[in-house]
Amino acid sequence: MDLGISGKKAIVNGGSAGMGLGAVLSLAREGVDLVVSARGEERLLRACEEVALETGASITPIACDHSTDEGREKILAACPDPDILVGTCSPPPFTGDYQTVDNSDWLDNLEVTLLSPVQFMKAVVPGMAKRGWGRVVNIGTGAAKYPAQVRILSGPPRAALVNYCVAVAKVVAKDNVMINNVLPGMHHTSSIADRYNAMAEQNGTSYDEEIQKFVDEWRIPAGIFGDPEHIGDFVAMFCSQQAAFIAGQSLVIDGGQTNSTF
Repeated sequence: MDLGISGKKAIVNGGSAGMGLGAVLSLAREGVDLVVSARGEERLLRACEEVALETGASITPIACDHSTDEGREKILAACPDPDILVGTCSPPPFTGDYQTVDNSDWLDNLEVTLLSPVQFMKAVVPGMAKRGWGRVVNIGTGAAKYPAQVRILSGPPRAALVNYCVAVAKVVAKDNVMINNVLPGMHHTSSIADRYNAMAEQNGTSYDEEIQKFVDEWRIPAGIFGDPEHIGDFVAMFCSQQAAFIAGQSLVIDGGQTNSTF
């Protein structure tokens, strides 16, 4: 299906790996011109080159920290008037006892998971509204809707971001600027690979066995972890022309792990 966004300009923050890279790939396949940011330059350049070779898309990598003023300035200088904004970041670490999370953990985390996407939206959404077309998608976490102690550094800031997005979405929907969120569960990302490979080494098991333990313990009906490229496809759909009547929504993609009627 043609999503009608060929030739649109997009910023994807946190796009060198995992679900951010999945979004880059899906948008590139639709003919979108991309500016992609990430902190790690080597991985970013490699990822952008591979996607460009596969899709023929125009991709500009910007190695910087999008949670800083300097980083945001670099990204917006490369694409001052994007049609599409997609934001994600490396997830905060899993936490144990909530009492071990201190103020410095919160402050460091809030900069990247909440304040940075808010600043980007403030910078680009008014221009989208003035031009009469725009799409914003934040890739967050299912823990924003379904709290869990192990994701306490991730869920609360993303819940605040969802609240902000819905409030702004109601203001600019009349201008054909649609703001939505994707809330993923467990997916095969680089951070997950690092965590579960370390657990496998410690326990004398394999990555697949450790993943299966989690699937069984948390009763994921699909019986697997998700593919980050599939997240990218849903992001692209939220960025499409066909998404002109979807405003302020949050799509949970978790293999049925959580229970909710709506």
